[in-house]
Amino acid sequence: MKRILTIAASDSGGGAGIQADLKAITLLGGFGMSAVTALTAQNTKGITKIQKVPVSFIASQIDAVFSDIGVDAVKTGMLVDSPVVEMVSRKLRSRQRVRVVVDPVMVATSKVPLLSKDAYPSLKKALIPLAFLVTPNLYEASMLTGKRVEKRGQMKEAARILHQMGAQNVLVKGGHLTGKPIDILYDGSDFYEFEAERITTSNTHGTGCTFSAAVATEIGKGVPLIAAVKNAKDFITTAIRFSLDLGKGFGPLNPYAAFERHQELRNCGDELKRALDILSEGNIGHLIPEVQSNLGYALPRATRVDDVVAFPGRIVKLNRSIATVASPLAGASRHVAQIILTVMNHSCDFRSAMNIKYSSAIIRKCRTLHFTCAQFDRRDEPQQIKTREGASLSWGIEHLLRKKRVIPDIIYDRGDNGKEPMVRVIGKHPSDVADKVVQIAN
Repeated sequence: MKRILTIAASDSGGGAGIQADLKAITLLGGFGMSAVTALTAQNTKGITKIQKVPVSFIASQIDAVFSDIGVDAVKTGMLVDSPVVEMVSRKLRSRQRVRVVVDPVMVATSKVPLLSKDAYPSLKKALIPLAFLVTPNLYEASMLTGKRVEKRGQMKEAARILHQMGAQNVLVKGGHLTGKPIDILYDGSDFYEFEAERITTSNTHGTGCTFSAAVATEIGKGVPLIAAVKNAKDFITTAIRFSLDLGKGFGPLNPYAAFERHQELRNCGDELKRALDILSEGNIGHLIPEVQSNLGYALPRATRVDDVVAFPGRIVKLNRSIATVASPLAGASRHVAQIILTVMNHSCDFRSAMNIKYSSAIIRKCRTLHFTCAQFDRRDEPQQIKTREGASLSWGIEHLLRKKRVIPDIIYDRGDNGKEPMVRVIGKHPSDVADKVVQIAN
């Protein structure tokens, strides 16, 4: 296990600082260690007090870790003032084989200064030249370079300047860009861009700390720089997407989200396999439409196709029964994902669906079974929906559900030009859907 040292301040609220760093380091497979530079009394609403740690004691913490346990990578965060920056720089300069990720923390989300301005020259002259990677946001890049940094071109220029200051690699973070958040990495010769989705949330406390700790951990593990940044970017994006609505201010990220997602995807796959057994034993082959079927199951907070698990290659008819060609996989069916995601916009309890053949006899059977049935008419689609690839199904189900107080068991349409009529069986989980399909088949 690689040893990752964070030199940063403590956050009593647990969302940023060494608390956030140690969570990220541990979750990414590193052994986290710390040298505390300051104690902060803070929560999601802001910082109420900062207690500096004596410089000599910070030095003792660093020496204690290096002299016994050893260090594979270092991440620096809040360094308070010039004496701390100078001391940390001296300590790291004597251990140049260790790769250092410098997160030049200057101001908190709540606008409280975290680094005195008299420390900016020390940061530029003493610490940045020791950095294997420096990770400023737009504001920090502007303060360090003396240039306005608000656009992609300005981010690249700032990266060049920081590289000239001595940093081996520079990653300018574009989380505050207008539009998509794009980070730009510069290695002294080439630029690499890392784009992510813009997630609408105020729960972003600790983003910079968590991200730089994740990069440092990946680098400490020996992952090549570009891959390390990409891995950290994926990690932080998931943590923001599933951030925690805690406190009354800027809530924290959810660093466990990536691992929770992995476990939930596996659970979804297992549930789908159990439901497939029910369907296989139910002789439902005659319910498979010409375009074949699929059965999907979404994560609890699904928002996109990759959050829905289904069967690659669909479910096909095999004599009186059915067959699949592969095990369940996330993002395997855009069609069934659209159904489930649209339904979940109205009730997050209904996370599973399967499409089967349409006939008037099947609808009569559904009513006999006392299933609630609802229909939309593709002929009512606006022209702009008809011409937009993949928009028709979502529109139809959304159009229908707006008028309903409950989620129906059955959603069907009678087709249109080039569109096969179809029945969708809706349920809370795959076995719920499979039981309904078997009842319809029999």
